[in-house]
Amino acid sequence: MSEASEAVYDNSRLRRARIAVAAVFCVHGAVTGSFATRVPWIQEHASVSAGMLGLALAFPAIGASVAMPLASRISHRFGARNALRGLLAMWTLSLILPSLAPNLLTLCLALFVYGATSGMSDVAMNALGVETETRMRKSIMSGLHGMWSVGALIGSAAGTVAAHLGSDARLHHALAAAALTALGLAACQGVLDLQATPEEEVPPRFSLPPKSALLIGAVGFCAVFAEGASLDWSAVYLRDVLDSSAGVAAASTTGFTLTMAVARLAGDAVVNRFGAVRTVRVGGVLAALGGLLVVLASHPVMAMGGFALLGLGIAVVVPLAFAAAGRSGPNPSQAIAGVATITYTSGLIAPSAIGTLADATSLVTSFALVTVLAFGLAIFAGVLRTDGRKAAQPQSAQPTGEKSH
Repeated sequence: MSEASEAVYDNSRLRRARIAVAAVFCVHGAVTGSFATRVPWIQEHASVSAGMLGLALAFPAIGASVAMPLASRISHRFGARNALRGLLAMWTLSLILPSLAPNLLTLCLALFVYGATSGMSDVAMNALGVETETRMRKSIMSGLHGMWSVGALIGSAAGTVAAHLGSDARLHHALAAAALTALGLAACQGVLDLQATPEEEVPPRFSLPPKSALLIGAVGFCAVFAEGASLDWSAVYLRDVLDSSAGVAAASTTGFTLTMAVARLAGDAVVNRFGAVRTVRVGGVLAALGGLLVVLASHPVMAMGGFALLGLGIAVVVPLAFAAAGRSGPNPSQAIAGVATITYTSGLIAPSAIGTLADATSLVTSFALVTVLAFGLAIFAGVLRTDGRKAAQPQSAQPTGEKSH
């Protein structure tokens, strides 16, 4: 085969790998959307109070944080494609567990497993996304996370219909899990088949985030804190601070989510044109302006515009943080797991931190903190400029799998 033919073949293979990993992201998001819409049914079935439910909903993040470091070891042992195939199937099937829980204890255990499988499959698919991006020599991570948002919207739409029809969540989630498992396994067939080299060090079973991931994770922490605060508190802010109707308050959350999804889908073109650092700096300024609009808002429309700007500004930060982590050291999966652990922790503490600060002061003060963290993105965006791993030259397909870089 000539060099020109090999290049065309390899580019075609990379395009297929990109489509496949995008489908994996979509399936992963659909599980989250399917679960979120049936939380009221699950709460009623398990006979737990609002406070008990809040406790139970902390367990997915706990499970993810504990299990994510295992993902790199599993990928090293079984290869990236096989690891993703198994971990994604475990995640899609875990959707069944929470709706089966009859009490608080079993619900917490189910959500711990749900979060652990979510976190491990998250690390595996992001590592493959980074490797595909590296070989393609252009940004694709923002679009991949945009596909996750699309999947979450599809899953939540289907869940809304199921809830409206009054269907049993056990049946709904069993059918959804079966369909998503089949789709996920099919999608995994097309992702890059990376295998560890003999000289590559075996990742530890558990480890603290590597040093290379700490500063990158701190940037992700700021973005996810702002995201979690906005998602969970935007409607409350409009209702309690600006005396908005329930419909207007809910629309603010929808607007925030929509701008994030659209920005992620369009983000790769921006990153390819201006680079990750400049994109995040501008995004940090936009997010800080959005937070300032929220804090100074005297009318619901002003606050809604602020939340939309927040969503626009932070949308691409986490995908770019994962991409930077994957290039920051010799073990991409381990670095991505470190950044993911930090960002999951941020998502875990943000809603409660906002509520605690609001109880002590006010919601306005809470979102002043969000504004400061958003501006931190503009200040510290430079840590996303990493030279640890250079973009790899495309390689021709190998029937027995590829070696990881």
